[in-house]
Amino acid sequence: MPARVILDTDTGVDDALAIVLAMRSPELHVEAITGVCGNTPLDHCMRNIHITLGVLDPPAVTEVARGEDRPLVRELAFAGDIHGADGLGDVTRMADAKGVRIYPDPVQRISPVHAVDLILERADRHPGELTLVAVGPLTNVARAIMRDPDRMGCLRQIIIMGGAFETGGNVSPVAEFNIHADPHAAQIVCDSGIPLVFVPLDVTRQAFLDAEMIDRHAKEGGARATFVRDCTARYVAFHRRNRGVNGCFLHDPLAVAVAVREDLVTMVPARVDVETAGDLTTGMTVADLRSARWGEPNARVCTALDVQEFARMFEERVLS
Repeated sequence: MPARVILDTDTGVDDALAIVLAMRSPELHVEAITGVCGNTPLDHCMRNIHITLGVLDPPAVTEVARGEDRPLVRELAFAGDIHGADGLGDVTRMADAKGVRIYPDPVQRISPVHAVDLILERADRHPGELTLVAVGPLTNVARAIMRDPDRMGCLRQIIIMGGAFETGGNVSPVAEFNIHADPHAAQIVCDSGIPLVFVPLDVTRQAFLDAEMIDRHAKEGGARATFVRDCTARYVAFHRRNRGVNGCFLHDPLAVAVAVREDLVTMVPARVDVETAGDLTTGMTVADLRSARWGEPNARVCTALDVQEFARMFEERVLS
């Protein structure tokens, strides 16, 4: 039986690729997709979820719910310089030779139930079965824990794309974007007692999508590969300019892949906490991955990746 998952996302470019991978993985049953502010404003996030579902053949259907539109404490901070003004690589501005938009605004079928309530309802309905894959800031997740910790305790686990442990951050020398965007929410999640898996920059920077592979598949004319090419063009340009690589990192798809196959990664137990008050270190994930001497572990942290097997999975399910 497929594993039940909810995908909580701030739908930027790599989030969209994570949605495609989740919907095309027969090992997963996507109960719902919940939106949260982060890479892009919440309105853009919700539109981007529907655009992404619409490029699948046939268009994918799952419950989509609107979540929190601002962090618990911090001011909003978007990533338009990386993900484009629309959060999706500016594909909403693309037009054909006749000036017709290639990715028009889709019909949005948004649940009347708020994302926080939906997460709580599904956790209660499927005790011990539901995995929450969080690939954006943890605001929705923290709100759900604050509202009803007992029902959230019914989750099987939370897989978090976030953090930087033995590598540098991507929004500061020590902090990764999703955690930095709402560190107070992240600490609430760390203190929840729910089984946690962190998929940090340490491993997502090993999950690389080569631009030549994207182009090769897009030339074959498939809708998914064409969408990947279109939405990643700006993202790849950012990586080429700032990271010196001809491609992009697949941060969020790797978190989905871990929900499919844990054997793709090596994990170590650790006590993870989040810096919420530092002037220079806000959003830093703090843990000692060498031993358990600094407290009872509250998470498993991914430290290594089977790069070739993950690349094979992504190419087969998303690009082919």
